[in-house]
Amino acid sequence: MRELESAGTMEMELALIDGNGPFFRGYEKRRINWSKIPFAWLAEADARRWAEIGDDLALLAGRVRELGYNGLTLDDVAHLVDHPWYEPEVRGQIGRFREGFRRLFARVRAAGLRVYVTSDYLATSPAIDARLAGREVGAVEWFREMVERFLEEFPEVEGVVLRIGESDGVDVRDPLRSRILLKTADQVNRMLRTLLPVFEKAGRRLIFRTWTVGSYLIGDMIWNRGRLGHAMRGIDSPAFVLSMKYGESDFFRYLPLNRQFFRLDVPKIIEFQARREYEGAGEYPSFIGWDCERYARELAGARNVIGFSVWCQTGGWHGFRRLAFLQPEAVWIELNVAVAARVLIDRMAVEDAVAGIFGAERAREALEFLRLSEGVIRELLYIEEFARLQLFFRRVRIPPLIHVYWDCVFVNDPVREVVRHLVRDPERAIREGEAAFEHFGRMEVLAERLGLPVGDVRFMRDTFGLVLLARRYYLLPPDPELRERIRAAKKAYKLAWPRSVRSRYRIKTGFEPFPLKRRTFSWLMRLLVRRRQGYRTVLDRLFTLNVLSWCYRIFHRRHEEAMPKFLRKSAMGVESLFR
Repeated sequence: MRELESAGTMEMELALIDGNGPFFRGYEKRRINWSKIPFAWLAEADARRWAEIGDDLALLAGRVRELGYNGLTLDDVAHLVDHPWYEPEVRGQIGRFREGFRRLFARVRAAGLRVYVTSDYLATSPAIDARLAGREVGAVEWFREMVERFLEEFPEVEGVVLRIGESDGVDVRDPLRSRILLKTADQVNRMLRTLLPVFEKAGRRLIFRTWTVGSYLIGDMIWNRGRLGHAMRGIDSPAFVLSMKYGESDFFRYLPLNRQFFRLDVPKIIEFQARREYEGAGEYPSFIGWDCERYARELAGARNVIGFSVWCQTGGWHGFRRLAFLQPEAVWIELNVAVAARVLIDRMAVEDAVAGIFGAERAREALEFLRLSEGVIRELLYIEEFARLQLFFRRVRIPPLIHVYWDCVFVNDPVREVVRHLVRDPERAIREGEAAFEHFGRMEVLAERLGLPVGDVRFMRDTFGLVLLARRYYLLPPDPELRERIRAAKKAYKLAWPRSVRSRYRIKTGFEPFPLKRRTFSWLMRLLVRRRQGYRTVLDRLFTLNVLSWCYRIFHRRHEEAMPKFLRKSAMGVESLFR
């Protein structure tokens, strides 16, 4: 077996994976918030449903344990800790959740996995908000008490995975909802210093996630060296682990390894996503093996990397609903989970990992299939020239994929203007997409030979055919005939893949001319978007971070309904970018 070169310094003490999939079986909402267990729906579960969740969770835990994972993460602390200040109905729900999750924790442990539970800072109910507003207790002290209770009452739990830079989505309807309260690095540092003695005393771990979505001064912590360094100042605890996504943005391609891994000496783990929320969420092949291999090789030069975390179900707002390790259709997610384990735990090269899964006699064709499918994603789903740009707006790195997001393909003039402004070689971009599309014929043949779902490849082909038409619309001069082709292709796509058969992309077309002239739009792009991490003294520190935020709040109050529903109703809403 050929091992990864120079990877021998990484010790995989933690190999974590999420276990949220079983909680979504039977959840029939058309567009699902996959960021957290749907507790409001779970509150109505009867004994039979809890038993089904337990059986599914035991199955999932057993399978990932066989792959080498040693810890499972589940949501969440707030729904498992009672307190007399809560409303009676909230206390009743918490009581039922505590009883159900104790049984689930036991089944996970019986499968040989450690249990870790997620938490936001801070999740509260209206009654708790009133207490905190009345200064009866500070928010950090309240949270410390709740965590201490949790660790005392659930000794079977190994630790807490804490998220501070993102909160529940605007679509969450639950009496217990989280929101962002920590706004500065000083506040983060004080909170960690308050919590860590609790974990040290209990002999448990606090796994702190750096993920932020641009809100407040800590919104850039995932990439800002000074911000994270300030938040970590003086943090030196055997209970502490820092958890970071591999790049400076969400789980996208073309992102270099986050340099924060090399800047701090605290224990660290790296996060990957096997159910790629921006790349079909398991509806078609979206292989991450070579990305895992590359990042693992680079991480060999980082200090104190002790493990990794893989999200196999969590993430995104979309209608795709394949459940990892619970449905045969989830083959592409499970392939990513398995190869990630072989690469990161056993230090296998991807070629050896794939051979171990498909067998030596089929390995060559399996590798060809995976290389072709990865090429299609990198060259057709993404526009490479755009994806390789380092672009920042306020405190966030602009994603390398903006025209396809979750389960939406955007074919409209605003996206067209952004893409046309940033792609300097449109002919090359179109040729690359057309060349990549030609791989689908060979991919179908290989999928048939390998016993892989050919229908998924055809779905990918039809979806990416629309993406290719969209690319032509973005980059070519206005053409009424092309618009008609897009309308006809959209109609044919909906007929070929009816929602009664499978989840599909939503093709969001709008050909109304963009109201700004190109010269004005180019000026605005130069004003608002920068091509480096550092903030510009006047344009950013004065205008985009302050004046623009104030302007947006005025606009939002007066014209909220003018914003597209996609921006208002998904995740935390677009206003989170302007906090």
